[in-house]
Amino acid sequence: MFHTDGGMVFGGFFMWIFWLLVVILTFAAIWYLATNTSGGRRSSLPPEEDALEILRKRYARGEIDSEEYQHRRQQLEK
Repeated sequence: MFHTDGGMVFGGFFMWIFWLLVVILTFAAIWYLATNTSGGRRSSLPPEEDALEILRKRYARGEIDSEEYQHRRQQLEK
């Protein structure tokens, strides 16, 4: 009534493809998470320029005085 001779061949073949896809997707997810450590936000500026920009903004808002600004800027530019 039911012929299962060909069913095992194709069933086994598709099972291998399924597990191969699972392994590939797992490695792809691990690679993506390992290379994307910044949480999806990649800065185009080097860290030094980001810190200098923050320092400039703090000085502009009046949070630090001119003397402190000059001292910290010199430290960051080393």
